[in-house]
Amino acid sequence: MNVVKFLKDWTLIIAMLAGIAGYFLYTLLPIPPAVHPVVNDVIGLIQPTLIFSMLFLTFCRIDVRDLRFRMWHLWLLIFQCGLFLAIGLILVAMPHSGLRVVLEGAMICLICPTATAGAVITRKLGGSVNNITTYTVLINLATALLIPALVPFVHPNPQMTVWTSALLILSKVFPLLLMPLVAAALLRRFAPHIAERVGKHQELSFYLWAVALALALAVTTRSIVHSTVDIWTQLWLVAVSLVCCVLQFWLGRKIGIRYGEKITAGQSCGQKNTVLAIWMGYTFFTPVTSIVGGFYSIWHNVINSYQLYEHKKHTESISDTDHNPQGQASRTTI
Repeated sequence: MNVVKFLKDWTLIIAMLAGIAGYFLYTLLPIPPAVHPVVNDVIGLIQPTLIFSMLFLTFCRIDVRDLRFRMWHLWLLIFQCGLFLAIGLILVAMPHSGLRVVLEGAMICLICPTATAGAVITRKLGGSVNNITTYTVLINLATALLIPALVPFVHPNPQMTVWTSALLILSKVFPLLLMPLVAAALLRRFAPHIAERVGKHQELSFYLWAVALALALAVTTRSIVHSTVDIWTQLWLVAVSLVCCVLQFWLGRKIGIRYGEKITAGQSCGQKNTVLAIWMGYTFFTPVTSIVGGFYSIWHNVINSYQLYEHKKHTESISDTDHNPQGQASRTTI
């Protein structure tokens, strides 16, 4: 049990180290060059499958009747989608900008949907699970529409027309982000008992996330090793991931305060599906932009660890006060 607890407590670090070490171990193995494309194709199939599975398990717990639209959902959507569109239009207007890779990284950080684990952290912090779940559905829908609509113009494929590229991206993004919701809704409608049983296996989603994160970090490491982008641009991508993470947590909380949902709005905007971010960066943008997803994963977990620590300390303080009101009174007097 201690080993299991250790693995759960340090899953982020273990998964990231496993992904990085796994890549370098793979390069040391005497594998024929002809095998490499096959491995790339297999990873390219496994990654979206894991993302789909995690979303499906999460959505199986959703009862559509519990979803409620809140005004802060709209403000967060305007912020995320608006900045994504604004940066994209800048890149379309200045296709040869020296900041292209960095700005593409910012676009990924901003449009990336809320993490499937966001509801778990929100619950622990005392927020609303139903409301963050509603926003997760909304931002997944927005991402599925905006990525195919804008990326072909921002990062055109020289071998395809804009229309063909848009359809190709749509064929990859739409099933990945929206089909899990549709499949879960159909399962709940026609086989509710099965959906309920599937929804209870959220631990499986946790382990799928660990595997997906390890693979994502392996892909990110490969991108860094083989990248022709200079080291300063890569460091800028790291900085952009930090700025975007802090900004989105801060803005989400500020907007949430106005509607009495500081925790829920902050998690909705700040905690990202970073495995998806890495996949989007490698698949649709310059591969090195996948760095932003890897480092965003570090930043948002650091922020959440601090928030959980502060929440636990505050809860324990209230508990001590309830058990020792006289002592609290004397301390207040002092």
